[in-house]
Amino acid sequence: MPRRRSDTKRGRLRGFPPVIDAGVETLILGSFPSEASLAAGQYYAHPRNQFWHILGQVLGEPLAELPYEARLARERAHRIGIWDVIDACEREGSADSAIRNARANDFGHLRRLAPKLTRVIFNGGRAATFEARFRAAGFITEVVPSSSPAHASRTLAEKISLWRRALADRRRAGGARAHHASTR
Repeated sequence: MPRRRSDTKRGRLRGFPPVIDAGVETLILGSFPSEASLAAGQYYAHPRNQFWHILGQVLGEPLAELPYEARLARERAHRIGIWDVIDACEREGSADSAIRNARANDFGHLRRLAPKLTRVIFNGGRAATFEARFRAAGFITEVVPSSSPAHASRTLAEKISLWRRALADRRRAGGARAHHASTR
């Protein structure tokens, strides 16, 4: 289970380790855990964050109703991993716009951790700032609307449809082609 990691610099927040294994083919990258997620030691723990509901709808699994460890087991059974683009930052509150002095996660060992990884899906605009880097590294990339409760410009049904399209054919060939579901 991801746990909040301490940092030696006072007031600096640390994110979680990746939820990934050698079977992962698709990685969903968010920005950085919310205050609720950090407090719970769980990805997407804010009760209004739609991540587990959306992913559950797309995968045909009752993820939002399962205990956290079972959610993680089910998403990995679908060969999906979870991580964030930011490892550490300073932030008041939970808004991505409040993130300061961000340090990116070290993605250098990603191919060793998940040798079957071919697709990276970015959950929202802040995470999507890393899309070009992953596309240049040869991954198929997709950007989907944020599951955050702060991203209210799309209905839940619209988000589910766009996430479904992004995750529909995770094994599709296409090399480094980028596929974008609009986040606007």
